[in-house]
Amino acid sequence: MRRERNNIFAGVDWLLVLIFAVLVSFGWLNIYSASNTDQEIELLSFSTKYGKQLIFIFLTIPLIITILFFNSEFYEKFSGIFYIISLATLVGLFIFGKTINGATSWYNFGVLGLQPSEFVKAFTALAVAKLMSDRKYSFKLVKNQIKAFVVIFAPAFLITLQPDVGSALIYLSFFLVLHREGLTLNYIILGAVVIVLFILTILFGVPWVLSILYIVLSIFTVYAIYRGGRRFLRFNWYKVAALYVTVAIFIVGTGYTYTNIFKQHHRDRFEILLGLKKDNQGIGYNSYQSELTVSSGGFNGKGFLRGDLTQGKFVPEQHTDYIFSVIGEEWGFLGGTIVIILFMLMLYRILYLAETHTNKFGRIYGYSLASILFFHVIVNIGMVIGLLPTVGIPLPFFSYGGSSLWGFTILLFIFIRLDAHKNHDL
Repeated sequence: MRRERNNIFAGVDWLLVLIFAVLVSFGWLNIYSASNTDQEIELLSFSTKYGKQLIFIFLTIPLIITILFFNSEFYEKFSGIFYIISLATLVGLFIFGKTINGATSWYNFGVLGLQPSEFVKAFTALAVAKLMSDRKYSFKLVKNQIKAFVVIFAPAFLITLQPDVGSALIYLSFFLVLHREGLTLNYIILGAVVIVLFILTILFGVPWVLSILYIVLSIFTVYAIYRGGRRFLRFNWYKVAALYVTVAIFIVGTGYTYTNIFKQHHRDRFEILLGLKKDNQGIGYNSYQSELTVSSGGFNGKGFLRGDLTQGKFVPEQHTDYIFSVIGEEWGFLGGTIVIILFMLMLYRILYLAETHTNKFGRIYGYSLASILFFHVIVNIGMVIGLLPTVGIPLPFFSYGGSSLWGFTILLFIFIRLDAHKNHDL
């Protein structure tokens, strides 16, 4: 243990550190391109977006050193405390938080604002790893499944109340981790069915979807009776009845929620994505301009600072959630592909290192990290190129913001610390 403290860099996976550094550096170049003006360049100033981001990047250095200073047992031992404190920061938003764009998601400290939901992901991953690394923990027991769901969805629920649905959706990525550790695939299949039914309800309405489902269920019921006869009805009639009632409640509830609980801009985004309406000047303006910006870059791109749509500020808030559109225009398909390859290489490396962990805590945390990053990358890029609705999810290490950058840095370097301890012991 003493040797580990004396050399905090012992066993560090430098490939992950290198990929991290490349992504952050390239991300800053694109933030600079998206936010620069004709005014005098101020690289280290809170008066410009790129200046603030560069300060955030420099501040990640002491943050990383602090993370590496503590040994791996520290994160495992105090994971529960970190998790509880992180939940408290989410609750505190409803008292001390600042509302921006309709969401009470920020603490305001003068020129610095912090979004706790960006940090909670790391501490939730620690809590999940701690819970599931217990030798007696098994997904065969329903009570253990409930414990995992409570740990995962408690922060998601608090984030939804802000409301920040996009950040809350990230917690669905933990189901990949749960499945990896033994949770039945039925939950993921059920989730996929729910999404399909939700989309069908939006497209065709409650009466049509309910009628079609009842016809399908009736066909399967008749077939089951034909195969099983009266014995099937005698022992399974209550299951059949429960299925019919559940389907009816879900479809009717989905229609009611979509019509009466979802806000108009939420409904507009889904309807634009599904092709039910076009609104290139209103709610769909950002997505429309983002798609145009990406497609205008062609194969090689227009060159750094030469993207006319980016320099013309056609995509609002391009330096945040739509940062990938800068890559598409100025670096082209080639640059976008390289960025995606870098993310895939990072994910592969994390999964590879996680699989080599003899410590179950480290392996589960590694899979949590990979799942969160994967979800962020897929949803953000899908949103920018018009395949998914706008949900306000940042691109890791690229999107502007200290909270986002520091949150992902903590998430990644805790794993690097856990992996370094493993390598150091070897």
